[in-house]
Amino acid sequence: MPVKSAAPAPPDRPTRILSRQVMSWASWDWGSAAFNAVMTTFVFTVYLTSDAFGGEERASSTLGWGLAAAGLLIALLAPVTGQRSDNGGRRKLWLGVNSLIVALLTGLCFFVFPRPELLLLGVALIAAANIFFEFAGVNYNAMLSQISTPSSVGRISGFGWAMGYVGGIIALVIVLVAFVQPVVDWAGSSTKEALNIRLVAVFSALWFLAFALPVMFAVPEVPRQPKAAQLGFFASYGLLIRRVKAIYRTSPHTIFFLLASAVFRDGLAAVFTFGGIIAAGTFGFELSQVIVFAIAGNVIAALGAVVGGYFDDRVGPKRVIAASLIGLLVAGSAVLILGAETYSFFGMAWTGATTFWVFGLLLTLFVGPAQASSRAYLARLAPEGGEGELFGLYATTGRAVSFLAPTLFALSIGIFGAQRYGILGILVVLLAGLLLLLPVKPPAQVAPAVVPAA
Repeated sequence: MPVKSAAPAPPDRPTRILSRQVMSWASWDWGSAAFNAVMTTFVFTVYLTSDAFGGEERASSTLGWGLAAAGLLIALLAPVTGQRSDNGGRRKLWLGVNSLIVALLTGLCFFVFPRPELLLLGVALIAAANIFFEFAGVNYNAMLSQISTPSSVGRISGFGWAMGYVGGIIALVIVLVAFVQPVVDWAGSSTKEALNIRLVAVFSALWFLAFALPVMFAVPEVPRQPKAAQLGFFASYGLLIRRVKAIYRTSPHTIFFLLASAVFRDGLAAVFTFGGIIAAGTFGFELSQVIVFAIAGNVIAALGAVVGGYFDDRVGPKRVIAASLIGLLVAGSAVLILGAETYSFFGMAWTGATTFWVFGLLLTLFVGPAQASSRAYLARLAPEGGEGELFGLYATTGRAVSFLAPTLFALSIGIFGAQRYGILGILVVLLAGLLLLLPVKPPAQVAPAVVPAA
């Protein structure tokens, strides 16, 4: 039998955000922020690319290649791992297994002492953790259809993103006051052999693991599809190709959205990836100021995700995404144009740093709604029983173009000779994503996909 598009949600699915299932599901997002914000963005990778590992240039290059290799494996494997967890009725199981592996790999970063010969160990651990984190994310996102109804999917997706941002805020504050700039001296705050930073890895592992557990007890497992579950690993790629062709034939706008979202999501990721770099390099922020800005940005992004989710369920995800991308283009342009000079308003100086604080935070306001509504958009299109496979394709298409923003960021700097022009490269990616999105029909107007069974 073919796998049909998602039918109306059964009455036992949550209809309100503050239900046990939704809170438990969103707890995973809260916990994952320790890996995203602390390990891969603001703390551990900064440590890993320091002079202690043989020079910033060498360490950064090694880390870049390691993450590139991880991205390639994710692109190749994510759809099939999602498909096989769907078919085998093991979506929750693999979410738990992959989350546990991420926590273990994160904790092992404690043994990355500040020595050049341990650079490869650190990069290997972070790269491998990224792979399993993405695999876990495929199953986690696929659960959105299980814990929402058509009338609440936008708000629940936005709530999950908001929980992730708030979790990042709390984790960053703890890391700042307990390890990086401790308010009280204690054994774990020692900088000898970078003990404080290595303990941040242990903290992040425990934080993620603790908050990943509730979903394992609250959300039921998906039913097994016996015939599809018997497919071998490589045969799963044949099924994947047949299903992608069927989706394109019966619901082409689902594929169009995957392509458009891949582009604008790369731009969204770049806002946070390069935000701290621009704050420090262009606007002179110290490390502590970067962390404070990151905390403030997460607060604003969380609010944006909640408000965006509210509008998502009322006007549809496409309008929310388009409005958010326009807001990002306006705010980013303001940082680029106004950030180069100091202006005087009513006798008060408006510096480049002021510009970054105001419009940089405005950027984060629009990132949350665009991310949350993108996930909700796809959840509305996912065929029943094929959510993991489709979110695996979501991960793959995102990885396939993940070179765009970094390449244009670096190219813009090279052409114009100043770091702040890297913002222009990010804006080009966001604009391209918006233009690709505009012809895509909203979910309510998209024909349901009918895809073949095994």
